[in-house]
Order: sequence, then structure tokens, then C-alpha cells
Amino acid sequence: MAMKGILGKKVGMTQIFDEQGEVTPVTVIEAGPCYVAQKKTLERDGYTAVQLGFEEIKASRATKPKLGHLAKNNLPALRYLREFRVEDHSELSEGQKLDVGVFEVGDRVDVIGTSKGRGFAGVVKRHGFGGGPRTHGQSDRLRAPGAISSGSTPGRVYKGLRMAGRMGGSRVTVQNLEVALVDPERNLLAVKGAVPGAREGLLVIREARKTSVSKRRR
Repeated sequence: MAMKGILGKKVGMTQIFDEQGEVTPVTVIEAGPCYVAQKKTLERDGYTAVQLGFEEIKASRATKPKLGHLAKNNLPALRYLREFRVEDHSELSEGQKLDVGVFEVGDRVDVIGTSKGRGFAGVVKRHGFGGGPRTHGQSDRLRAPGAISSGSTPGRVYKGLRMAGRMGGSRVTVQNLEVALVDPERNLLAVKGAVPGAREGLLVIREARKTSVSKRRR
């Protein structure tokens, strides 16, 4: 298949044992089933992509524009719609159902999610700063950022300086994770390691864009 990608929800982390008895931490994802809601073409849209829909919901919980969009291909009301850029989608058809079987054990994938929101955080928690000295008379500089600029030159604070602020709740991509388990009957996918976000959070799983030479040779 020209496209290897699917939408899913994070179930949680667990561990599995291989034939040698070695334990591997994995994240279990409820991946699919998804529906091909739309195919975008270079001639009509300026780029080539496939739009997938995931998680059936009551029609009353979807907007009328979304319902009309899905009704063109006789699809049910779906909670999520996401696009996957592809070079060729000739093997796919609008309305087609995709499951976790698009992946195989050993495949390398990138997983995209929204990180957990941590609220307003200081520089120690947000950026890993060391804070000020714990002695020599100071009493309130333990977790302070210290100086943020200098006087006459530049006489201002540079843009992008790491400071306290809202932490988390942003799009995060974890690259090059190995698929450890594929269960089409239960729509489950397990990848080695951790993925962004909280349980029940939406995840985009796609074929890895960067794979090291050493890992390709395995």
C-alpha cells in the first residue's frame, strides 16, 4: 500500500516479553478503524493527500458541514478528520475502511500527539534550569532564572529567550519508534517506548520519515 498511516487513541503503557524473556516497555494504541473521507489531488487541490476519519459518534455531536462532507461517501459521523500527505493514493478509494493491518511488526513509525498540559511553570521545570545558589546568604533564588539580558548592549531581551510560561499542551512528534505488536482483531497497536499525551488522547501514526542506517540493517 502506498500509504502507511492511521489515527488512534492512547490506551496506556505496559510491558511485553520476547522469546528470550527480555522485557520491553510499550505503549498500547487503539488504532483505527479509519475511513478514507477524501482524496486530494495535485490538479484540484495543489497537493496530494488522503483525509482519514476516526471514531464514530452520534450524528447529533457532529456539525452539519462535517456530516455533509462525510455523507458524500456514505460515511458515519466521525469525531476526528486528519490529512496524510502522500505521493500516490491510487490504491485507495474514498469510503474505504482501513485498520491497523497497514503496519507490521518491526515497522518504524512516527507518532504525533498533544503533550499533557502542565499549566504555568517556572524555568526549572519547563527548561531544566539549575536555579541559583543554595547558600551565601540568598533565601529566595533557588528556582529563579537569573539575569535575562545585559544593560547597554543589547539593552533589551532577545526574542525566544527561555523563561517561565505555559508548559505542555503542544503538538509533539516522537520519531522512529518500532512497532512491537499488531492486533487487527482488537484494533490494537503497540510501539516500543513512550508517546505524547494523556490516555484517550488522539494520536497520528505514520511511517517514519527518518530511519538511521544501523536500524535499517537490522
